[in-house]
Amino acid sequence: MKTETVDGKTLETWTPAEVADAVNKGEVVLIDVRTPQEYMFEHVEGALLLPLSFFKASALPGQSDKRIVFYCGSGVRSERVSRAALDGGLDLVAHLEGGFGGWKAAKLPYIGTNMATGAPQAVTP
Repeated sequence: MKTETVDGKTLETWTPAEVADAVNKGEVVLIDVRTPQEYMFEHVEGALLLPLSFFKASALPGQSDKRIVFYCGSGVRSERVSRAALDGGLDLVAHLEGGFGGWKAAKLPYIGTNMATGAPQAVTP
């Protein structure tokens, strides 16, 4: 995990393996900030969708138990949202290094689309 201090708060950047481990343990809320179309085509199982265009820090869930981890396609949008969340008063915020592309490069499982039927399907690389 990499950390950066932003106005006295800590912005964390987690590796795909760290995020996968935390998701499996139920320790984080994973939020996809890509478009609905990107999310519907493929996403990390269990991730919530909150597109960047609709982002509002005050609408995020409370953080009494779980850190929020954002991800996008490459890590650029999720870092932007993470900084906005810190500015909006949240304290436990991280984003996925390399985004969904990094997740797939790490050969972690996800939900994809069956191109023959259009239905979602588990993908285990």
